Amino acid sequence: MRLAEILTAGILALLSIYLMWKSTELNVGYIRGEGPGGGAWPFWLAGIMLICTGFIAFNWWRRTSPPSQSDDVLLDGYGKRTLVLVGGGLIAFIGLVNIISMYGAMAVFLFYYLRFLGRHSWNLTLILSLAIPTTFFFFFEGLMRITMPKGLGFTEPFYNFLYSIIY
Repeated sequence: MRLAEILTAGILALLSIYLMWKSTELNVGYIRGEGPGGGAWPFWLAGIMLICTGFIAFNWWRRTSPPSQSDDVLLDGYGKRTLVLVGGGLIAFIGLVNIISMYGAMAVFLFYYLRFLGRHSWNLTLILSLAIPTTFFFFFEGLMRITMPKGLGFTEPFYNFLYSIIY
C-alpha cells in the first residue's frame, strides 16, 4: 500500500504537469469581452490536482495517511474482482459511445453499475439511469452548447425530441 500510494501520487503529478503544459496551447488567461480562454479550466484544474498530489506525497513522507502506514497488499481478491468489473464496465461504456451515443452509453453504464454492482432497487436504478444522462444532455447541449457524440443515428428521433424542448 505504501509504495502504491507514492507511485499513484507521482503518476498523477506527471499527468497534471502534462495537462497544464498541453492546455497552454489554448489561451489560459481571461479574454476581454469573452471570458476565460479555452485552456483556462483544464490548466487550473490540473494545477489543483498537482497541488493535491503534493499533499499526498507530503503525508506519505510523514506517514500520516493510513496507506502510508500499511504493509498490506494493494489489491486482495475482492479488490481485483471489483477492478475487473468496474474497469470492464468502463471499457464497454467507451465502446458504446460511438454506437448508442454518449448519453445512451452513460445510461447503460449507470444501469449496470447501480443494479448489478451496487445491487440497488429497480426503481432507483431506472430513475437514476434515465435522469442523469437526460440532465447531462440539457446541461451540455442546451446550456453549454457542447455537442456530444450521438452514435450511429438510430437515436436521432429521441434527440430531436429533446432538442425541441431546448429550442
